[in-house]
Amino acid sequence: MTVPELVRYLDADTLAEAAAGRLVAAVVEAQEQREFAHVVLTGGGIGTAVLSALGTSPAVAAIDWQRIHLWWGDERYLPTGDLERNDTSAHELLIDHVAIPREHVHSINGPDRSETPELSAQNYEQLLLTAGSGVIPTFDVVLLGIGPDAHVASLFPEYPQTHEDRFVVAVHNSPKPPATRVTLTFAALNTSRQAWILASGESKAEAIRLALDPMAGPRQIPASGIRALHTLFLADSSATKELPADFGRPGA
Repeated sequence: MTVPELVRYLDADTLAEAAAGRLVAAVVEAQEQREFAHVVLTGGGIGTAVLSALGTSPAVAAIDWQRIHLWWGDERYLPTGDLERNDTSAHELLIDHVAIPREHVHSINGPDRSETPELSAQNYEQLLLTAGSGVIPTFDVVLLGIGPDAHVASLFPEYPQTHEDRFVVAVHNSPKPPATRVTLTFAALNTSRQAWILASGESKAEAIRLALDPMAGPRQIPASGIRALHTLFLADSSATKELPADFGRPGA
């Protein structure tokens, strides 16, 4: 594990395009080294913008879509196709336009496919263990958004899911609607080579400052609990306004 690094971008569009290009490069490198690449997707405004930028970029053709598995860091416990689900926009913007085997797209079950969120979480954990032949796969890239309260995935401050040993758990009474969700935990998210926390907008500025404070604790500031082999905060100028001007480095 390395100390998290901040990379600054001018605005949300620049950030989304840069992250999309960075993702293509990371996946291509992973596929050169291993049979399959494993990528964890996220929703939210900037996460969706990254998928949109990737879907419209000529560089998307550099990825061997037959040799990639797509996962989600969390999902709203809603029926398949619901517009509030993270995977719905991912299909619309990217997945339905590339030649990826559908069995390599690992959506989290909603109430139309699992009777309870707990069963959905158990099912997803089993999918991960099967893909990794008894252990969860080492993710090549994990994409995460960050909330104004510094939550990542559906790991919210002071919620019990922030100290779970299981890889996937249900969330009830989420402070952000919808109230019921299924999320990967730190135990799963930190099994990754790279984790990128994406932040755009002034509303994320305090969360970014707190998450990058060396004294932050993951129970109170969940974004500080992401510790991959290489953890990056990719943020635009509005999201970094509470940090010193010389903190981090400019994005290419």
